Amino acid sequence: MTGRPDRPTSAGPGGTLAARQAELVAALVAGGPLPPGFAPAPVAAARRALLRKRAGDVARHWPLLAAGLGAGWPNTFASWAAGRPTNGSLRDGWDLARELRDHGTLPPLGAEELATRDATARYDGRTPPRPRRLPAVARAGGAVAVQVAGRVRLLRPGHR
Repeated sequence: MTGRPDRPTSAGPGGTLAARQAELVAALVAGGPLPPGFAPAPVAAARRALLRKRAGDVARHWPLLAAGLGAGWPNTFASWAAGRPTNGSLRDGWDLARELRDHGTLPPLGAEELATRDATARYDGRTPPRPRRLPAVARAGGAVAVQVAGRVRLLRPGHR
């Protein structure tokens, strides 16, 4: 060590400070392994808190999906999001809704919201959504939405 004895200049045995911070962030939000030197319980508590916060952000962008899942929303979202870095609240909700649809567990309100979103924007799961310019029809879980001239109509609601 150089400099003042009470202020080490390196980040310790784990490498540079930036590398250790990146490892900690990966452990907190992307399912990475726990970096050496960190206590598992506080990191797990922080991970759960961040997932709850992220679930709240996604619920603000996808209120019908969250309402359709009811009390199961936080657990459904947390189990889906654990180990996945965020792509932003809008895209996280879209990805979750599509996965629930593919597994046949998308609630009717979520199906209506997904069909409406798919009718208004193109989203391939990799790049940000782009508004549709031409008329479009979208289906999800029994719900059918049509977009013409920028207006979306739900022709058939999800099966309730």
